[in-house]
Amino acid sequence: MSGTHSQSATTYATYLQIPELLSLQQPRASGPEHDELLFIVIHQTYELWFKTLLHELSRAAELLQVGRSHDAVATLGRIRTIFKTLVSQVDILETMTPLQFGTFRDRLDAASGFQSAQFRELEIVLGRRDDAVLASFLPGSPEHDRLSGALTRPGLWHHTLTYLASRSNSSALEKADSAEVRDVVLNAYRNDPEAALVLERLVDIDEGLQEWRYRHVKMVERTIGRKHGTGGSSGAEYLMSTLFRPVFPELWNVRNDF
Repeated sequence: MSGTHSQSATTYATYLQIPELLSLQQPRASGPEHDELLFIVIHQTYELWFKTLLHELSRAAELLQVGRSHDAVATLGRIRTIFKTLVSQVDILETMTPLQFGTFRDRLDAASGFQSAQFRELEIVLGRRDDAVLASFLPGSPEHDRLSGALTRPGLWHHTLTYLASRSNSSALEKADSAEVRDVVLNAYRNDPEAALVLERLVDIDEGLQEWRYRHVKMVERTIGRKHGTGGSSGAEYLMSTLFRPVFPELWNVRNDF
């Protein structure tokens, strides 16, 4: 009939599954406590952005493998912009005072950000190779299996070395810890503008991750001080130990040779 929509027509709500999405916020405090909804929404949003980052990083790896520099630069730039969004969300969390967080904190039980499998996978893709990332997940669980698999696959830096080696006829990939890597990176900066742009986007991402870690630390310290975090974590103390630890140290160290 003219002017009507078929029941099967896709709508904004059905395409984005809005009813299902809005049903996922379930505050546990009685009442519910006013600020718990904000806390849940922010962290669910983080998980959506982590999912997007993993999706984009996979795309960036594919583009580097086939040498599509301009497309890789665009994808890496998108990743950096998402990190900026992660940082800006901390501003929203910091509108919640320690007393407001305290009204529902005990209801988190053993829940902790350390249990974010997606963020742990993000660390792995960006180069972390440490079985300690598995500690928060039961062996045999989907999260443990997913992270174990990620630990066996090449990270973004590996794909970057493949990309650089293909442009310089170098064996740097085979000697990833050697001075040859430094030479290949330095040569890219000096003689290969396209590759240099790719490397600078990686530095942007590295800096963005460090910036997010810093804001996260200060937010935790501002909210719970130096107390232990939920789930028995060491809270701000552990987070501070992760600061200023670049994921692409080669791209920072080479600056001493410019």
